[in-house]
Amino acid sequence: MHKTKLDLQLFASEFNPDNVTMYEKKDGTIPEKYNTLILKDVMENSKVMQLAKYEEMDGKEKKFEYFAKGPGAYWVGEGEKIKTSKAQWLNVKMVAKKLGVIIPCSREYLHYKMSDFFEVMKPKIAEAFYKKFDAAAILNVENPFPQSVDGSTEKAGNTINGELTYDNILALEDLLTDEDYDANAFISTKRNRSTLRNAHKIENGVVIESIYDRGNNTIDGMPVTDLKSLDKGTLYAGDFDYMYYGIPFGMSYKLDESAQLSTLTNADGTPVNLFEQELVALRVTMDVGFMIVKDEAFAKLTAGSLKALKVTSAAGTKAGDTKVTVTPAATDSNTYKYKVGENLDMPVKGQNVKGWTVWDGTSDVTAETGKEIVIAECDSQYKVVGAGKTEVKSKAGA
Repeated sequence: MHKTKLDLQLFASEFNPDNVTMYEKKDGTIPEKYNTLILKDVMENSKVMQLAKYEEMDGKEKKFEYFAKGPGAYWVGEGEKIKTSKAQWLNVKMVAKKLGVIIPCSREYLHYKMSDFFEVMKPKIAEAFYKKFDAAAILNVENPFPQSVDGSTEKAGNTINGELTYDNILALEDLLTDEDYDANAFISTKRNRSTLRNAHKIENGVVIESIYDRGNNTIDGMPVTDLKSLDKGTLYAGDFDYMYYGIPFGMSYKLDESAQLSTLTNADGTPVNLFEQELVALRVTMDVGFMIVKDEAFAKLTAGSLKALKVTSAAGTKAGDTKVTVTPAATDSNTYKYKVGENLDMPVKGQNVKGWTVWDGTSDVTAETGKEIVIAECDSQYKVVGAGKTEVKSKAGA
């Protein structure tokens, strides 16, 4: 009887994820319904996918034409022939790259039905994918593609070093309009909003015009997309009609119970070992294409490069204290300020940190293990010139 039942399951005409547990099917393609829902979540949350044009792909590579230049119009005298001109279309090739995520979970998940399992995992998979994709395509972080928004601004020389002021934002737009591109959106971060609210045109001490609309989250009438991982003080403008993406295949998955995960660590810094810790790891892969066809269509405004400080933390002399070391040391008459907390943002160049705590560069700091500490090197006006952060490791109590 068992064999007959097994044969019927193997040769059933329609696969039903409601009748199969993850233990029975540890690898394969994510069921179509959940593949669609995950992709929908990715596309709705990815900043690139919100702004770029979608190009259908049925393979790893896609050749297509994009509209580069339109036909012209001419004045015509009575009885004269009308001149003709052609629209300019250029051929490009977009190549998809494989993106993978690994999500550890409890071994109990093996007994979930496939439908229940992917319903639970859907938001986690989607978040991992869109964050990784946006970091690569916008910020050029671990980027497998030949282009990124940040890389295009550097290649085109469309960068301005300065604060988020009314005049600087207009100058950012001018970098594009001078080359006959139309900025149609901005990429910013919510941490810029307090600064943008003060970006005014002022004449004789009176605010004439504000460039940022807080209620609609627009700059100069154009929509702003907020990227959480973007550094405060940085702003991108672009003609996003020149940015494309595509998704050629569905997602594949595999569950493993015995691997040691080199990229994931426990609280003590040791690698996560699935077998020893009775865990399961879900690996999901998808293919996604991305390309920018005009580097000159993007520009960047930034407060300038911040001096990078290497900050380390070790157990201090007294319980609850940490020994902090910073390299390179502060230069000239600069001093240090610090802040302790959770998920701290790095300051931007020129930021005033007068309200932070003074540190002499040598004394132990009282801070709780597991918190973050940011050390800022600042000038005599308390403006940041360099910064770094690390996780606190303080001396345990008796």
